Amino acid sequence: MGTGDFTRAEIEAGRHLFAGDWQFIAAAGAPASLPPMRGVEIAFAGRSNVGKSSLINALTGRRNLARISRTPGRTQQLVFFRGGESLNLVDMPGYGYAAAAKSKIAAWTALIDAFLRGRSNLARIYVLVDARHGLKSADDPALDALGQAAVSHQVVLTKCDELKPSELERRIIEVEAALAKRPAAFPTVLATSSRDGSGIPELRAAMARLLAERGR
Repeated sequence: MGTGDFTRAEIEAGRHLFAGDWQFIAAAGAPASLPPMRGVEIAFAGRSNVGKSSLINALTGRRNLARISRTPGRTQQLVFFRGGESLNLVDMPGYGYAAAAKSKIAAWTALIDAFLRGRSNLARIYVLVDARHGLKSADDPALDALGQAAVSHQVVLTKCDELKPSELERRIIEVEAALAKRPAAFPTVLATSSRDGSGIPELRAAMARLLAERGR
């Protein structure tokens, strides 16, 4: 998605939205430990190692803000960051690995279910997908859950700098075709690279537009 999809004002609003100070707020490993709802929450989901922490750091301009989400023992927690009074980012644990014990998977499922269904201030979940690989079967349960919970969600391609422009164009068409079969999903995807910064202004602008639509 290029800058042409957003107005100059929206690009600037997105820049301003992330220009302030960002802080770690909480890490929740159980529904009871979820922090109080405040402002608007936007969450990031995706397979393990898809680049969620890198994307959050790129958005906020803080190189090590999301490092805490990779601390051992926190991999199965929801990690909350706050910027200003209105916006909160939520780093969700990576999915797609089957090595965890069934009891841990059950606890993680209960936590995510409580988060999806109990946060009235959750505006959108961005589902991160590695552009090199596209959608995989491991993404299906997450997309199914988001559809069932009726939570607004959109796919963001990461690591797009590692594809040639023609390859990236084909990947975008392929992913959007798959999403067309999921009526609850946002029909278009955003293409980003945390390494070279491409697509970051557009993703910020998308969030600024989202907040404006919610009257924030």
